[in-house]
Amino acid sequence: MSRPHDCSLRLLRGAPRQWICTLFIIGFKFTFFVSLMIYWHIVGEPKGQGQLYSLPVDIPCPRPAPPMPSSSSPPPGNIFFLETSDRTNPNFLFMCSVESAARAHPESRVVVLMKGLPGGNASLPRHLGISLLGCFPNVQMRPLDLGALFHGTPLAAWHAAVRQRWEPYRLPVLSDAARIALMWKFGGIYLDTDFIVLKSLRNLTNTLGTQSRYVLNGAFLAFERRHKFMALCMQDFVAHYNGWVWGHQGPQLLTRVFKKWCGIRSLGEPRACHGVTTLPREAFYPIPWQNWKRYFEDVSPEELTRLLNSTYAVHVWNKKSQGTRFEATSQALLAQLHARYCPTTHEAMKMYL
Repeated sequence: MSRPHDCSLRLLRGAPRQWICTLFIIGFKFTFFVSLMIYWHIVGEPKGQGQLYSLPVDIPCPRPAPPMPSSSSPPPGNIFFLETSDRTNPNFLFMCSVESAARAHPESRVVVLMKGLPGGNASLPRHLGISLLGCFPNVQMRPLDLGALFHGTPLAAWHAAVRQRWEPYRLPVLSDAARIALMWKFGGIYLDTDFIVLKSLRNLTNTLGTQSRYVLNGAFLAFERRHKFMALCMQDFVAHYNGWVWGHQGPQLLTRVFKKWCGIRSLGEPRACHGVTTLPREAFYPIPWQNWKRYFEDVSPEELTRLLNSTYAVHVWNKKSQGTRFEATSQALLAQLHARYCPTTHEAMKMYL
């Protein structure tokens, strides 16, 4: 039988090893937390947003026009933009996205849903972006009620639970959830706020874009109301939820569901199956995210036409490019896109930047 003194010696010999393990775990958790804070400092809040608050709140509209009548709920066939943060001061890229969509679809309602907008009969905040978008009669600014949007969908219980806890990618995941719920409930077209629309998207139905040969992307979606594919996306969102992996609830989710939908193991070439179509990368992502700096390089008008010959709308990869400055009057690719497809925003940029 071991003596008490021998037991004490064994415990003391094991203690340093336990302390090392404990310190390693604490250090790992601290490093992870700091990394997340740095991520949100760099990525979570777009750079340059604060400067918009100091800009004038009124802007001359290109031409006066009466507003379109509004309704209590958005009808099918709208073009939707979402802002799931509380920000209500659209930056210039946001303004350009909405303006280009409004100009390419003068017969359609372009609905901008912003979580930070007040409900009821309250007036809209006075910001340059809100004023500029008010120039277009087919643009409607509305408050985003996430609880109401998710009500009656598989996402309702998830949303109620996730509101009670902290997660690193909360805003992107909310956006991922909101867009598929929006498409399922109302149908129409969804666009991220870092798109510039070049031509009408009205001939696209039950369609999404290919980001690369391996991944689909939900920055553009066009679906009929209550489409089964969107219903499966909501079910997969909840069944395989992981809010700690970037893109798991977004591009990876759409890719997973589409592979099951078509009964395939890899994407390969763009295809159509069971009524859902994937378009090639050139349709919406002509410049891969790894080459996002290309948007800030000079190009000739001929090269611009060739580059975007097969493109419906250009995704600018704002998560990478935010804060990058360019001269509005330069020959940079992005400056030329602004001048051609959102001239009112472009004029504001020349005046106030």
